[in-house]
Amino acid sequence: MNKDQAEFGCIKTEIKPYCLQLLVRREHSQKELLNKSLAKGFEKDQVMIALEELALEGWQSDLRYAECYARYRIQKGYGPIWINYELKKNGINGFNLDDVVLKTVGSWMDLLESIYTKKYGHDSFLNRNEWAKRSRFLMQRGFSGTMISALFDHLDIKL
Repeated sequence: MNKDQAEFGCIKTEIKPYCLQLLVRREHSQKELLNKSLAKGFEKDQVMIALEELALEGWQSDLRYAECYARYRIQKGYGPIWINYELKKNGINGFNLDDVVLKTVGSWMDLLESIYTKKYGHDSFLNRNEWAKRSRFLMQRGFSGTMISALFDHLDIKL
C-alpha cells in the first residue's frame, strides 16, 4: 500500500463515522450529507464513496429521509408546494407525497381544513380583505389557489 492509498483509507474512515454521527441524530439526504462533509473539509470523491457504502448498508436512504421529512412537515401544517420545494432543495426529486398524506392525515383537504379552522374558526361570510388575508396565509403554507378555493367551497365561505 503506497502513501496515497493509506491516506485515502484514513480519510475515508473519518468520513463514514462523521456521516453516521449525523444520521444517528436524524435522517439526512445524500445531498445534505455531501454538503456537510464538504464543509468539514473532506474531498467530494471520497465522500461519494462513503455515501454509497452507507446507502448499500442501509444506514442512509433518500426515500426514508423524504418520508420522515414529509411526515414532519405535514404534521406542522405545510402543503404540497412547500414540501416538494424543500425536498427538491435537499436533493429529492419525484417523491409521491400523497401516500404520506394518506397515512398521516387522510387527505390534503383534511389537512387544509384543520389548519384553517384552527387559526380562523368557522366564519361563513368574509369581506374581500379578510378573504385575501386568509388565502395568502394558506398559500404561504404551500397550498395552491385551487386547493384553497376548494376549501372555501367545502366550508361554504362566501365573500
